[in-house]
Amino acid sequence: MHRRILVTGAAGFVGSALIVELQRIGHYVRAAVRRLPRASLPVDTVLVGDISSETNWSAALDGIDTVVHLAARVHVMHDTSTDPLAEFRAVNVAGTAALARASGAMGVQRLVFVSSIKVNGEETRDRPFSADDVPAPADPYAISKSEAEYELRCIERQTGIDITVVRPPLVYGPGVGGNFLRLLKMIDAGIPLPFGAINNQRSMIFNGNLVSGLVACATRAEAAGKTFLISDAQNISTPELIECLARYLGRRARLLRIPAGLLRTLGRVAGKGAEIGRLTGSLVVDNSRLRETLGWVPPVDVTTGLRETADWFRKTHSTSHV
Repeated sequence: MHRRILVTGAAGFVGSALIVELQRIGHYVRAAVRRLPRASLPVDTVLVGDISSETNWSAALDGIDTVVHLAARVHVMHDTSTDPLAEFRAVNVAGTAALARASGAMGVQRLVFVSSIKVNGEETRDRPFSADDVPAPADPYAISKSEAEYELRCIERQTGIDITVVRPPLVYGPGVGGNFLRLLKMIDAGIPLPFGAINNQRSMIFNGNLVSGLVACATRAEAAGKTFLISDAQNISTPELIECLARYLGRRARLLRIPAGLLRTLGRVAGKGAEIGRLTGSLVVDNSRLRETLGWVPPVDVTTGLRETADWFRKTHSTSHV
């Protein structure tokens, strides 16, 4: 059955790939954007402006039966806000709740909310994160996503709209930005990286795999009311990640063997504690509920995803192609 789907944050890294895939398989897709992108999107596009409790969703939601809500205030490097949590709440909690209420009032059947694995916490030790864990968000962004999930469950009970929550870990793939792009740049430049002694496991998700999972969550009846964790089929250690990316970039991985405890201490002193923590600690996701409920299998394996990401980087950023 073909659906009429609104995608918020449609001009972003995940959203731009999602609208192409939804359209390819025959769904009507409408994009909601905060500002018009430099290049026009290949679908009906509605400008909604900044997302808050006051956003007018009526034009975007007209005739829509399914919403995939990707738009959010994400991590802000060197955030200068005097109250970052209030800023995150304004967009991610109040803005999301307003969209859900408007969706319920306009007859939308399902809203898929793209949350974050950070709702579960920052690090796993004795077992993987599961969808049934008590939330343990540790920073303002994660707190806002956890609170948004709570608000959505309340609205679900009040209005009858189906809410599906998806919590991805780090998303990578062609077009990636943020810390993953910085890592690619350092490997490409031959900068020695102090992670050779790290023995950890990290779950990530290739953008194409996330898109595949979101399509299933938006279109399958069995997804209604569920919270899913999503990840690639294989986990990877930080040294394995660096070595794999270096190989596909045609570089030599320059890994220094520095003990994890010392690295964490140095990271805290340098004000990079959270960043070093992510590279030295483990974060493993149990995605079994998604696989068992929807029969979902990630279509792309980790090595293929990393190769495609490295190929994109070589064509667009690498010093060897300047």
